Amino acid sequence: MDKPITIYGAIATGSVPIEAALTLLDLPYDLVEGEAAKRYEVTGPVNPLRQIPTMVLPGGEVMTESAAILIWLADRYPEGRLAPAPLHRRRAAYLRWMSFVSSAIYALAWVRNDPLRLVSDPAQGPVVLERIADRRATCWRTMDAQIQPGQYILGDELSVLDLYVTVISRWSPRRKRFYACAPRLAEIVRRVDADPRLAAFWAERFPFDEGWEG
Repeated sequence: MDKPITIYGAIATGSVPIEAALTLLDLPYDLVEGEAAKRYEVTGPVNPLRQIPTMVLPGGEVMTESAAILIWLADRYPEGRLAPAPLHRRRAAYLRWMSFVSSAIYALAWVRNDPLRLVSDPAQGPVVLERIADRRATCWRTMDAQIQPGQYILGDELSVLDLYVTVISRWSPRRKRFYACAPRLAEIVRRVDADPRLAAFWAERFPFDEGWEG
């Protein structure tokens, strides 16, 4: 039997949409959970940047970058119907928004987790956090204005893009502001939140605790 995929991840982080995709694909995987105090780190030999998510394929190949991993999984297992096929008319939009969410919204996590990575004065930390929240809100608003959704972002079938947005929209500036900035996306992420196939998964990997919407 082939070795399962290994995911280096942690609760409520960028590994969660990948784990959700694997759950919907019914693929077994080994999870290496990040330590609570250093949950964004993995061992250097696996990923020299010491970041999660990191995926190790059964043959030993390492993949990083959440969007790349999700795109690869959807293409590798097309029977799961988690992405438009390469020649599908919505493929361009799919690739556009996967890249947009990754580069314009997700990427700000590196600074938000520790503002002193870019500023030397601790007093500036709150300002950095506020501006990151504002920038993310602007990006969500921009995306919401340009999508042409059905039941989901790309039409009437759930895709890894929906999983990606559903998880990342729970980060700063949190869901209440996200709902106000992106009302069409708000309907979609609520639908993914309530997907019965993921109920047990959400409860374990990104619980809807009291006050979770912000």
